[in-house]
Amino acid sequence: MVEKKFTGKHFLMIFVGSFGVIVAVNLTLAWNAVATFPGVEVKNSYVASQSFDKRRDAQEALGWDVSAWAKGGLLILSITDENGTPVQVTNLDAVLGRATHVQDDRIPDFQFDGKAYVAREELAPGNWNIRMNATALDGTPFEQRVILRVEKS
Repeated sequence: MVEKKFTGKHFLMIFVGSFGVIVAVNLTLAWNAVATFPGVEVKNSYVASQSFDKRRDAQEALGWDVSAWAKGGLLILSITDENGTPVQVTNLDAVLGRATHVQDDRIPDFQFDGKAYVAREELAPGNWNIRMNATALDGTPFEQRVILRVEKS
């Protein structure tokens, strides 16, 4: 029987191979993280932070409660005041999409029906986000991300 020796070359191959696998996995994960990042929320976070408290206080003073659900091919976005009365806004911009990527993003055509904002949307099951910007009748800007969970029917 021939005895094989464990040499420095063997150790080097194992060492380089092990770290090669680690580096390859890290590069793959980093590439996927960057490739699926939906984008920048604000251009300059410091500048945005300077007016955050004032905007938040004005938005909270409205006392609005926002919720969303999908039913029968319709996407319903409900905005109510502190008394539960439906709120109609002067301007509503909304983007519907997944939280993890932008390939499913779309702009629903919301119409106010007297109780809520309704748009015709067929949604696949899973987690969705509605990133909405609205303007109150008094001119107060309101922005919120509404989380929507669509169950299998």
